[in-house]
Amino acid sequence: MPPADLPEIPGVLSARQALATAEAIAATQEPDGALPWFTGGHTDPWDHLENAMALTAAGLWEQARAAYLWSAKTQRADGSWPTQFRAGVIENHDSDTNFCAYLATGVLHYLTSTGDTEFANEMWPVVRAGIDFVLRAQLGHFGEIHWSVGASGTSGEALLTGCSSIFHSLRCALALAAHARDPQPEWEVAALRLGHALRAHPEAFLDKDRYSMDWYYPILGGAIRGPDGYDRIASRWDDFVVADLGIRCVSDQPWVTGAETCELVLALDALGDHRRALALFTNMQHLRETDGSYWTGLVFADGKRWPEERTTWTAAAMLLAADALSRTTPANNIFRDLLPPPTRTTRACDCAATVPRP
Repeated sequence: MPPADLPEIPGVLSARQALATAEAIAATQEPDGALPWFTGGHTDPWDHLENAMALTAAGLWEQARAAYLWSAKTQRADGSWPTQFRAGVIENHDSDTNFCAYLATGVLHYLTSTGDTEFANEMWPVVRAGIDFVLRAQLGHFGEIHWSVGASGTSGEALLTGCSSIFHSLRCALALAAHARDPQPEWEVAALRLGHALRAHPEAFLDKDRYSMDWYYPILGGAIRGPDGYDRIASRWDDFVVADLGIRCVSDQPWVTGAETCELVLALDALGDHRRALALFTNMQHLRETDGSYWTGLVFADGKRWPEERTTWTAAAMLLAADALSRTTPANNIFRDLLPPPTRTTRACDCAATVPRP
């Protein structure tokens, strides 16, 4: 049976409100299990899984299982997923490596939440094939992973946010491998190389520092923690945080977004900075609608919602942040301390100084 307790933040989010948000996400679920951005919108494999995790956190396990089974059914023979679907039809056949890795995070979250080892074992071959596909794109000079794979090959470019998320997914995949008693030592090497690239070689990644995700994702994904994490947060706090509203998606635009704010909440929670995490979580609630759904963002220069969409993944990020702050479900620490700290070398880096560029 699903848990009786739902994430609740006193004075900010009640358990009843948390359930309403989960039900708003579930109401968009298509007959095949897909969880699109909104009713009639497209589905991408990453946000679909974020939604499944939120449904699990709220006790809607049957709907979450249907979502994971959709992932299993739509995986291609090479272990990948298309980047975008709409009503069961593929709209973008290319693969995003971060999207393909994220199933490991979702399945570990479901296993930890429910204890359903049989379902985790059923999903293990799907996770394994997805990770193997992703690591075939680890072609970067320092261990970074190219972000896109299409008919003509990989993009040749790595994204800091995507690789940070892949790093977390690799560690989740290794935990699932241990659970399945199917060791994957080559994944451990890949994770070590990727973690080192994230910590020591920003030049390996495309310059996207206008975007808040590139600021906090190395912390959220677990590659950077402790004093280095605090220093990273301090370095761009004033660039992104808008008092009483949340955080900017892009540093030079007057636009705060709910999902990015809640992901920063999770990153701060992982650092142990509960005070600022709770404040940001409270501040983003102005995006809540009466039915429990959440608007994507607000252009604070003119007070307008933009885009005029209530996205499931914004609601999902909010529920996962609520679970982390409230310590409610067994998987509330999926981004905090469920996994052992990443190994890192203490010797001086002997990598080449720069990434070769065309």
